[in-house]
Amino acid sequence: MKTVMVLMFVAVLMALAGAGIFMLRKGQQDADRRSKNMARALALRVGLSVALFLFILLSWSMGWVKPTGIPING
Repeated sequence: MKTVMVLMFVAVLMALAGAGIFMLRKGQQDADRRSKNMARALALRVGLSVALFLFILLSWSMGWVKPTGIPING
């Protein structure tokens, strides 16, 4: 389960990097197409983030992952 969570987090970061590349790229595309691609990449990032959050909640409620917390006796 933790591997799936890490892979989803990496996918979120890749979508964010893709949006940054679309934002910084010049000359190859017109401004409308570039902004459309950037908006699509950011929407994908938001969707993946929400899916990751819901998957973490599901994993916690099913008992697949357990919160460790911060040890107080330290």
